[in-house]
This record gives sequence, structure tokens and C-alpha cells, in this order.
Amino acid sequence: MTPTTRGVLLTYAWVFLVGNLVWEVVQLPFYTLFREARPTDIAWAVLHCTVGDLLIGASVLGLSVVLVGARRWPQAHFGRVALAAIALGVGYTVFSEWFNVTVRGSWTYAPAMPRLPPLGTGLAPLLQWLAVPSVAFALARRKALNASCKRDGCREDVPRG
Repeated sequence: MTPTTRGVLLTYAWVFLVGNLVWEVVQLPFYTLFREARPTDIAWAVLHCTVGDLLIGASVLGLSVVLVGARRWPQAHFGRVALAAIALGVGYTVFSEWFNVTVRGSWTYAPAMPRLPPLGTGLAPLLQWLAVPSVAFALARRKALNASCKRDGCREDVPRG
């Protein structure tokens, strides 16, 4: 693994982790857990969900690199991999929310949660999987471009992203 790849992955992972932690806390009022559970149970749920988000994010990123055939990622096909990872993350989220809310009853939406047809997917988790990875990929892309400029030099007349 090149230093650039390592730096991009670390940037992506940290932004993804912190972004999901913040999002999990902010979206708590949209779940019944927020009003019904003890603070320690809420803290555990936030930690559990954030770690789960990180594992899902790493899985969809790895799968996207393989599916897109981007062996040179992040130096090549950055956008394709990012779009594939976001699409896979959103797809998994729609399934997981349906399965855990409707089939298993693992968690329950509060009345304040906007829901989208046809499966009644909560808007907050769907937006989470659009927003957080997008920001993480954008900052990781900036890291990759900066590393490329340091290595190869940048020209002012060449757009960098």
C-alpha cells in the first residue's frame, strides 16, 4: 500500500467515523429509544451503531474497489468507487432499516421520523448514508490530490477536482 493510499484511507475512515458518530447522536430524537431508554443504553446504542456504520462503510468501499475494477484506487477511478460505495451503502441501509424495523423489531421510529415509500425507510438514516460518505470521500479526494501535487507538481492551468 502506497503512502498516498494509506493517507486517503485514514482520512476517509476518520471523517466517516466522526461523521457517523455525530449523525447517530443528532438523529436520536427520531427513534423511540431516545425517550424510552436509560442514558447508558442510549450511549451503548450510539457506540454500537457507529462501529456498525464503520464496518459497513469499510465493506462497501472494499467491494466497490473490486466491482469497479479500480486496482489503482485512489490514484484512478476515485469518483466511480465513491459513487459505487455510496450506492451500496444506501442500498444496504434501505434493506437494513426495513428488516430491523419491520421484520425483527430491533428498533422503532418515533412519530417525528419522516418515512419514505415503499418500505417506510426512515429519512434520517437514508440521508446519513448519502451525506457522511460524500463528505468523507470529498476530504479523502482532497488528500489524494494534495499528495499527487506534492509528488508530481501542480500546474495552475490544470483543474484539480
